[in-house]
Amino acid sequence: MSFESPKPFQDFAHFPRGLRRCGEFTVAEAQLLEQCGHAMLGLYTGQQAPATDEEQRFIEQVQQGVAPESRHAKVWLKYLKVIGPKRVHRLCTPMASGSGDEDYEPVEDTAD
Repeated sequence: MSFESPKPFQDFAHFPRGLRRCGEFTVAEAQLLEQCGHAMLGLYTGQQAPATDEEQRFIEQVQQGVAPESRHAKVWLKYLKVIGPKRVHRLCTPMASGSGDEDYEPVEDTAD
């Protein structure tokens, strides 16, 4: 059987309440991550060699970033997206390097 894991996969660093209770995954997705997460992580990082054609397809699809057919690759790509860096939208541009004080020139009040 492919994607065999010796123990349930948990990522308490990103999901302190567990994968099932984080609200990011469906029940089926959380179960698949818990059952096969260690194998998927090993394949993704290269620490584990693919044992079946399905595992080889998983590696190829994850590297390409698309998973048209593999439910393992779909769930793993979703997991990577959830734990990845968050996009921040700002209404203003950040100031130049430093505190920006070097460009600041106070204007004297001449109105008396």
